[in-house]
Amino acid sequence: STHCHNDLGLATANSIAGVQHGARQIECTINGVGERAGNTSLEEVVMILRKHPYLELDTRVRTQLLNETSRLVSESMAMPVQPNKAIVGANAFAHSSGIHQDGVIKRRDTYEIIDPKEVGVDTSKIVLTARSGRAALAYRYKNLGCNLTKVELDTVYQHFLRVADSKKEVNDDDLIAILETENITANT
Repeated sequence: STHCHNDLGLATANSIAGVQHGARQIECTINGVGERAGNTSLEEVVMILRKHPYLELDTRVRTQLLNETSRLVSESMAMPVQPNKAIVGANAFAHSSGIHQDGVIKRRDTYEIIDPKEVGVDTSKIVLTARSGRAALAYRYKNLGCNLTKVELDTVYQHFLRVADSKKEVNDDDLIAILETENITANT
C-alpha cells in the first residue's frame, strides 16, 4: 500500500510509482485533503490511471461524479478547492489566453487531456479577458445567439478590448452592452 503526503508536491506521482512497483493499494483522499500539505489526491490518481491504460490498473470509480464529490467534500469541510487544482478546480477547464481559446474552440483535445464531461463538468469555459482574441469573442457571441459579420466582429473587438482592459473578466452582460453601444443588431 502507498500512503503519501504532498509536502513536495509529489504525492500522486509517488503513489503511481508505488503501484507500478508492486503496491496493491493507494491510500488517497478527495481533493488531496490531509495533514500538512495533504495526501494523494483521489481524482488525480483515478484520471491518471484512466488516461494511461498501459498501466493496466482500473479503479472502477465513476469519474462523472468526481467534480460533484469534490464540491461536497469542500462544502462539508469548509475547505475551498484551489481554482487551479487539477481535475476539479474551477479553472481546470477554463481558457483565457487567445491562442489556447482558439485551439480549444477548434479542437478541445488540443489543450485538454480530459473531456470535462468525464469528471462531471458540463463544458470547457472560454473566459474573456484582455488576452482573448477574436475567435473567443466570436465564439462567446455565437453562444449568446449572435452571429457577427467580420466587419461587426472587428468593430466589437475594439470596444471589447477597452472593456477588457478595465476589468478582470468580460461577462455576457458586458457583451450585450457592447452590441447596444455599437448599434449592432445580432443575427440569430
